[in-house]
Amino acid sequence: MPRRIVQLLVGLFLYGAGCALTVEAGLGVDPWTVFAQGLSVRTGIGIGWITNIVGFFVLLLWIPLRQKPGIGTIANILLVGTSMQIVLDLIPPMTGFVAQLATLLAGILLVALASGLYIGARFGPGPRDGLMTGLNARLGWPIWLCRALVELSVLLVGWLLGGTVGIGTVLFAVLIGPLVHVALPLFDTRRKTEAVSHQPA
Repeated sequence: MPRRIVQLLVGLFLYGAGCALTVEAGLGVDPWTVFAQGLSVRTGIGIGWITNIVGFFVLLLWIPLRQKPGIGTIANILLVGTSMQIVLDLIPPMTGFVAQLATLLAGILLVALASGLYIGARFGPGPRDGLMTGLNARLGWPIWLCRALVELSVLLVGWLLGGTVGIGTVLFAVLIGPLVHVALPLFDTRRKTEAVSHQPA
């Protein structure tokens, strides 16, 4: 259990740090960060703090969907945006396309690694992932459709509010799935537990 908790916390912190790098790259970010960035532009509140606030309100949407949050869900709301804001305050925006692209790719890679860590710890989904699975369970829509509808909606609203959409948004969408697919088995605590339990005495 302690190892899983550490893995969860490290994963969530790194996830926020990775998102911050994609923001500082200035080439476009993932849909939820576009939404947070747009709200940040309109309110003057830091993107990281907006991310935490959005996570809380997304969690409220779980109530009619009859989803139950886990420890990881709550930790996600508290830590991802906080980590993101800390890194944004420490690292200046990148200038020059090569530096921007390198920062973007580093951020995407870090998000994938972090996803493997916190998902592999198995303490419950983040608020946004839980929204997708809740819609799937309640409405019977395929997960891909739920994700597409929600993420396209927040992307559009975020862009209209002033969030950054660009090549980074496309690269994130294309790369994150395959990278998480590679990262998750490396940190899946259930698989490791099963492997130990099946070792000969």
